[in-house]
Amino acid sequence: MRIPLLTRPVRLWLTGLLLLVLWLGNSPAAQATHLRAGDIQAKTDTTAARNPRRIFFKLVLYTSAEQGVADEPGVTIYFGDNTCTKDNEILRFSKQLISPDTYRNVYYFEHTYNAANVYKVIYLSNNRVAGVVNMSNSVGTPFEISTTVTIDPFLQNTSPALLAPAIDKAAVRQVFLHNPAAFDADGDSLVYALRPSQQAPKPSGCEPGIVDVAGFRYPADPSLGGSPVQVAYAGPPVGRPGEAAIFQQDPQTGQIVWNSPAVAGVYNIAFSVREYRRVPGGKARVIGEVVRDMQIIVTNTLNQRPILKVPLDICVVANTPVPGGTVTATDPDGNPVKLEAFGGMLPTPGSFVQSSKGPPTAQGLFRWTPTCLDIRQDPYQVLFKATDEPSNGQTPLIDERIWRITVIGAAPQNLRATLLGSTTRLDWDSYSCQNPNAQLLIFRRENSFPFTPGPCETGLPAAAGYTQIGSVSAGTRTFLDDNNGKGLERGKTYCYRIYVKFAAPAGGESLASNEACVALTGRSALLTNVTVDRTETVNGQITVRWTKPTSSVGFLAPLGYRLFRASGQSPAATDFAQVFTTTNLSDTIFVNQGLNTTATAYTYRLEFYHTPVSGSAEVVEKSGPASSVRVTATPNPLAGTIGVTWTYNVPWDNTRSPATIYRREPGGAFRPIAKVTGTATGGTFTDNGGGTPLLKNRTYCYYIKTKGIYASGVPADSLINLSQEQCANLQPVPCTPVLTLKPTNCDSLASRLFDLPTTPQTGMVYTNYLSWTLSNQPTADCSRDIVQYIILKGTLAGEPLKEIARVPGTQLFYQDGNLPSAQACYAVQAVDVNGALSAVSNSECKDNCLLFLLPNIFTPNGDRFNETFRPKVFSPIERTAIKIYNRWGKKVYESDKDPLINWTGGSSGEGNTNGRVSEGMYFYQAEVEFKDANHTKRVFKGWVQINR
Repeated sequence: MRIPLLTRPVRLWLTGLLLLVLWLGNSPAAQATHLRAGDIQAKTDTTAARNPRRIFFKLVLYTSAEQGVADEPGVTIYFGDNTCTKDNEILRFSKQLISPDTYRNVYYFEHTYNAANVYKVIYLSNNRVAGVVNMSNSVGTPFEISTTVTIDPFLQNTSPALLAPAIDKAAVRQVFLHNPAAFDADGDSLVYALRPSQQAPKPSGCEPGIVDVAGFRYPADPSLGGSPVQVAYAGPPVGRPGEAAIFQQDPQTGQIVWNSPAVAGVYNIAFSVREYRRVPGGKARVIGEVVRDMQIIVTNTLNQRPILKVPLDICVVANTPVPGGTVTATDPDGNPVKLEAFGGMLPTPGSFVQSSKGPPTAQGLFRWTPTCLDIRQDPYQVLFKATDEPSNGQTPLIDERIWRITVIGAAPQNLRATLLGSTTRLDWDSYSCQNPNAQLLIFRRENSFPFTPGPCETGLPAAAGYTQIGSVSAGTRTFLDDNNGKGLERGKTYCYRIYVKFAAPAGGESLASNEACVALTGRSALLTNVTVDRTETVNGQITVRWTKPTSSVGFLAPLGYRLFRASGQSPAATDFAQVFTTTNLSDTIFVNQGLNTTATAYTYRLEFYHTPVSGSAEVVEKSGPASSVRVTATPNPLAGTIGVTWTYNVPWDNTRSPATIYRREPGGAFRPIAKVTGTATGGTFTDNGGGTPLLKNRTYCYYIKTKGIYASGVPADSLINLSQEQCANLQPVPCTPVLTLKPTNCDSLASRLFDLPTTPQTGMVYTNYLSWTLSNQPTADCSRDIVQYIILKGTLAGEPLKEIARVPGTQLFYQDGNLPSAQACYAVQAVDVNGALSAVSNSECKDNCLLFLLPNIFTPNGDRFNETFRPKVFSPIERTAIKIYNRWGKKVYESDKDPLINWTGGSSGEGNTNGRVSEGMYFYQAEVEFKDANHTKRVFKGWVQINR
């Protein structure tokens, strides 16, 4: 059968039809324009069989609801550990129409990691919507979002949930607002930051490379057109009409403000929400990050956005309702307004109910009663959103505001203080919020302080003067204050407050309790004297005194004193040993003999023990510790002075009266030479003779008398204490040497290069010659009785010198030999018969000469003589760069590997098959860097004859 040929119009029609079919089947634009926004949330395994390496994820994608666009029933995930799912393996859990043009898609999946580390989990797709204004070719740009998780065996975490949808609408020349309404269930601190939208071409493996999308610009960029400027806005930040438009995000609240759009269209931006976990006693740690890519649809509209009013930020005590939750909105165009609320407590246990849409006023009521488990340091953010509902087909617009609610703990109730001897027992009612690891902190101060906490003033202000003295778990109901075992002091009033500090990561505190006070009558037994009577190494003596205790009530037996002693001025509690006890309350003196008061200070502690009530337990009141005064004397021969320093560790105040310094006279008697007001721990004085210079080769001895005071009224004369005696010999300082270093005449050597012997291949061996004399410095009477000289050496001028040798005091020279380099610096120091060091002499330095001579002939013929081209004479060399040319200017050899060149006559430049240059004349250029202090570089040029 014969088929007639098709006419040309029919052929053209069939060709067009075929192209149309092919285009409909392959065009990415037809099936690749649906992705608008999205984010990923993560949660560590909290099941009964918890695996800290197992993470649960929730992916939320916002997609276009237009007809004919692609759909994603399954997605691919990259887990950051070089593993990923198969193509579209994770199936969609739900798909919800949240507006006429947008679906909200949810996907759940999990992954178990092999090791603890930080991983970035990524979702990729090539289906970004077309026409995004602030990026190039959005329909051809992959869509990428991520979340970063930390795998740690000791870390449980849920990443922040972004409760507000990632799609929002804006109007040209009106302020745009958006807040993600992020909620962190763990109470971690959140920090927000804008970032460009990102992309990653679909990788062949499981590790995509992430980059910013091509041509990304933030929406307020003037290059997008429309001359964007700000409009009036109450803020924050307050609008500045006519100034350049802004697009910014508050790092603490997450609030995005765009003031204001200039060009209608679709925009995409991204931002990160970074989690910081508080670490007790340390710096907050970054444990995760969620990156959301969101879309803003800007339209030209005559509609004006509504105005929303929310309550002022507030603090509320746990287990009490949040007051004043009324939210209102009005619309300038008289449209009804829809109110919404987003927060971690919504829709339950909190609630938000709109009672009126208006006009004129839309109104809603927020209710929430936070529990103990809601206490935390950072405020909760409730995002309220007002969306108008225009009836004329105009685009709906929004206003939104954040209400911040800080949940704090109630004050501990009914704090009571009871005096038990020299201790205080504190009691309080069972605390209402015994959260895990919560601690109740106990504070004390002397005398009362009127303080009523403000509504959000947790804890205690520093100005109140309270000091923390302990902590117990929040479930504890009592605490005994024994002043760290020392007992409280009689004659004082002690006042207490407590509050609760809640554990990280949420943290938070309670209000402070009421104040409870106790007053101790009378006065405790007080140490008054630890004075050195005799300075000896074996039979030294210290006298210790104390006062009798006083009280409005009697003391019952058994009673008495126990005195303890330890060596040093800051001994540990376990270092004390009992040295005296008595049951006679009038026996308040103890003379401690057989001590080494020459070399050691001693510290004492007193215990007064008694029974306050017949048959009750023994009560111990402690005084001290109190140390003896310890003095040291340090001679300064150069200045002709002696420095006197003293220290003590005592419970009384020695700063009210000056200490007296005593010095022994030639006849043997001590006399006062100065009075100095010291510090809480000691003092210093420089003895320069007081008009009569101190004499060299003489011993001077000192002791110190201190005078203190107690606030409790003990007479100051009872608090006079003496130190041990301390002597110092003011010997003359050794005379300072003057050093001479024999120089080398480099110019003379350079002028005789051709006459100098050939330098050994291993280089020259150098010797530096030092000599010195003694000066009359630093004083005319300096000591010349020298027993030893110390030779000091360094590499370069200005560098520290180190000892290299010592020579007898009769030797005034030294040879530093067998040196590979002459470069060095030297100084000398004298040691006299008393072991005293002189000042360091002048420093003298020597450098290497710059000597370099190449021969004019060498014979690489295998006879082992003159086989290589190398310097005949040279001083130490760091590097030599040599270039050798034949007579026609062709380079035959080049190297900088060998400072001594050692060219064997080989070549790759002449084309000889044997790899050697021919006999004849060759020209060289050598750049030499010498091993001198300046690393001098010089260029040497010449010729050399090769004979084989």
